[in-house]
Parts: sequence; C-alpha cells; structure tokens
Amino acid sequence: MRYKSQSVAYWYFALALILFGLQIVFGLLSATKYLGPDPLLNIMPFDVTKTIHTNLLIVWLLTGFMGATYWMVSDESRSEIYSVKLAYIQLGLWAVMGVSAVVGYFFRYGTGNKFLEQPLPHKIVIVIVMLMFLYNVAMTIKRSGRFTTTEGVLLLGLGSSAVLYLPALLHYENYIVSIYYRWWTIHLWVEGVWEMIQAAFLAYLLIRLSGADREVMEKWLYVIVGLVFIAGILGTAHHYYWIGVPTYWLPLGGFFSALEPLALLGMAMYAYSAMRRSGVKHPNNLALHWTLGSAIFGLFGAGLLGLAHTFPDINKWTHGTLITAMHGHAAFYGAYAMIVLAMISYAMPSMTRTPHERGTSVGYWAFWLQISGMFGMTLSFATAGIGQVYLERVLGIGYLDVQLKIQIHFVMLVACGSLFATGVGLFIYDFFRHIPGSRTSDAATGAPFAASPATSTRVG
Repeated sequence: MRYKSQSVAYWYFALALILFGLQIVFGLLSATKYLGPDPLLNIMPFDVTKTIHTNLLIVWLLTGFMGATYWMVSDESRSEIYSVKLAYIQLGLWAVMGVSAVVGYFFRYGTGNKFLEQPLPHKIVIVIVMLMFLYNVAMTIKRSGRFTTTEGVLLLGLGSSAVLYLPALLHYENYIVSIYYRWWTIHLWVEGVWEMIQAAFLAYLLIRLSGADREVMEKWLYVIVGLVFIAGILGTAHHYYWIGVPTYWLPLGGFFSALEPLALLGMAMYAYSAMRRSGVKHPNNLALHWTLGSAIFGLFGAGLLGLAHTFPDINKWTHGTLITAMHGHAAFYGAYAMIVLAMISYAMPSMTRTPHERGTSVGYWAFWLQISGMFGMTLSFATAGIGQVYLERVLGIGYLDVQLKIQIHFVMLVACGSLFATGVGLFIYDFFRHIPGSRTSDAATGAPFAASPATSTRVG
C-alpha cells in the first residue's frame, strides 16, 4: 500500500462482499421457488426475493466501484485521499440506505420500477452520497496536481452515472412513459457509462499486472469512450422495440448494443500478448485471472449473448423470457462483478496482513468455481428459455403449464447456482480470514515493471 488512506477501500470492499453474499442467498431462494411447494410464500414471496436479489446487485457493485475508486485514484494521483472522514461518513450513509431499503421491500415499500424500486427518500440519500463521493475524488485529484487519462475516464463514467440517475427521481403516472425513461438510467448505466468505469479499472490493472505500456492502454480508453457514446446510446433502442417508436430503431438497437465489449477484449488481448513477449509477470497472478476473465466473460455475456437475442426478429419471441435472464446474469457477472473482484484481489495483499502476494489456493478455487457455476447457470437459463419460447410463444401453451415442463432446467440452475455460491463463499472467506492492516508492498505499486510507479515501461 503506497498511501495510508487507501485502507478506506478495505471497508468498502468488506461491505460489498457482504451484500454480494446476500444477493446470492436471495437469488438461490428465488430459483428454488420454481421447484415445488414454497413454505415461505406468505413471508417472502417470489416478487420480494427477486426485488431484493436485483437491488442488492446494484448496491454491492456500486459499493465495490467506490472502494476500487478510492484505491485507484490515490495510487494514480500519488496522493492521500482528500478526506478520509468524508469517505467513512459516505460509507455509513450508503450502508444505512441499502439495509433500510432491503428491509422495506419485505413490507412492499418501493416504487415497483425494476432496479429503481428505492422510495424517494432513499433516492435522495443516494444522490447525497454520490455528490460526497464525487467531491472527495475530484478534490483528491485536484490537490495532487496529477491527472491521468485512466482517472479521467473513470471520473467521466462515475459522473455520468450520477447524472443519468436523475430520471429515476421523477414520477410518471403513465406506466409506458415510466418504462421508457427507466432505460435512460438502467441501460445507459450497464451498457454505457459503467463500461467506462470497467475500462478504467481494467486499464489500471493491466498496466500494473502485465507491464503493458500506459500510453497504449490509454489510447484504448479513448476507443472505449467513443464506443460508449456511439454504441451505448444508440443501443438503448433495443429496449424500445415494442412500445411504438419508429421502426428504424429496430436494427440500430440490435446492432450497436452488441459492439460495446469489443474494445475491452482488444485491450486485454494486447496486454496478454505484451506480457507473454516480455516474459515479465506480476506476482499477483490471481488478480490477473480476474482481470482477463472480466474482459473475456464480459464479451461472452454482454456481447455474444446480447447479440443472440437483441435483434428484432428474435427479440419479439424472447423478450420477457428466461433468455433475458441468460444474458443478464452472464453480462453483469463478467463485465462488472469480476472487475470488482479483480480490484479486490489486487489490493488485498496490501490491505491485509497476508504474505500471499500470488493469491491463495482458496482464492483460485473461488475463481474457478464461480466461473464454472456461472457458465452452468447461463446454460440452464438458455435451455429453459429456448423451451419456454417454443412451448409458450410458438405452440401457445399456458405459462404455468410451460413452467412445469421446463422444471428440470431449474434443477440444473439450482445445482449450478450452488456451485457458484460456493465460489462466492470461498472468496468472501478468503477476504475476511486475513486481518486488515496497512502493509507496504511492491504488488500494490507495480514496482516489478518500473523503478518508479510513475514511469511506464514499453513492452515489446
């Protein structure tokens, strides 16, 4: 750890992992409800468990983004965080907001707008927290007098996320209008500006883990920003297919939404080839697994599987089915969950009193079990979704009858989900079994690749 204030990231990561674990619990609970009698029907029906599952996803990812940002900005700016006290106040407000929102969902206290169910008071707290966060980050950069392209893309992504949350604060009486503007937040987050956040973390990690040239990595960032503003914005249209917008949005929406992850894979491929040519290898190989895995699995989930069902001629059959769940689970996990876990794995040896710079055997088990479990879940959703589309929308069989016919796929889903949950549990265990504490480490500075962390070494 280069700067003492970077230790604040530990507590953000700790909260993020606790919420991640809870998300998996409610996800498995939701899946098992498809398999038979539900003894918790009157306490936690499906709509409640699913709402908590999806909202915990957003909250824990944003928590991880905040922690990773505090770690990265301090390192990139070569400066202590502007206000550690403000960072802890922000974390406290965020935790209270998240916990109270989840408790409220048990009592149907929410808006019913998927991913944006938070009541207005909670949304106001979210805005306050984001303003505190952006102020702290911006002042850290300003005070340091150093501003890198990686930080710029990260700050652009974070700032845009805050701006795009504003439509969620408004109330619309017309449900169709509400859904229309909902995508201005949700789509432009997850298939737009969040990709800039992922790209910034990816570039930061690749520069330090692979010895890749900073100048080349930052050029890739410009490409990603361009794709986000072209493909991401136009790709929003694949949510507009069936609500009466002009028909020219149909092919544009399907095509552009599938292009977004390509630059991320290209950047990872460049870094990997550069690392192989140079023969230089960072000791934290586990973090490199998560980093490259994020780019590759993100392309699979967000790109390939998105392309598989966003074209209008296919989407008219698949929208609102388990095919969407297939795409959503793989995309969120690959693009965002894995990059947060990569940042945690990279920072953990310096945040805790652990000698394992290369990662522990538990950490590697966590990686492969999660990858295997998520791939199996994706296949389970895919096969269930294909059966659902054919039986329900082609043959016209009723929804409940179809659910009984595809129940075997939910058995597979629960089995693969349990495998994935085991991997998540191992990752959480591996994190919390080490005592937090500051420790200077070359693994945190990138020293194996350069005499000074400020100096980039051209490879190849």
